[in-house]
Amino acid sequence: MVEHIKCKISNIEIRISKQYQIFKYQMTETNKKPYDLEKRTYEFAKNVRIFIKKLPRTVSNIEDSKQVIRSSGSIGANYIEANEALGKKDFNMRIKISRKEAKESIFWLKLIDVNNNEELERERVLLSREASELTNIFGAIVRKSA
Repeated sequence: MVEHIKCKISNIEIRISKQYQIFKYQMTETNKKPYDLEKRTYEFAKNVRIFIKKLPRTVSNIEDSKQVIRSSGSIGANYIEANEALGKKDFNMRIKISRKEAKESIFWLKLIDVNNNEELERERVLLSREASELTNIFGAIVRKSA
């Protein structure tokens, strides 16, 4: 029988197995986000790339876009690495890196110039909110697995 650590963040229940192999959170009626964190981080990185393609091509946007693409993809990549961790210390380090990359994504998203386009601004806000939620989820995993 697998033992689990449980914690709640704004109606999201996170289950982490004691063996650090299962990292899923359950959906509630108020939260319709995908329950698979690996899929959620993938969708976030993919949505960032779709958003970037719509941006005006300025020198600063090109450079900031490169950074947000890297950081958004790194969230999921490090989470996958955490799932394959060699031990608790390795697991914690990868989860902390995922949290750091989510925070970095928020920073780069704030710097991007949407040129007063309301649709792009809405998309940026949604992406920033998702990155913030991922930051909170990874933070909870770090606290509960320490």
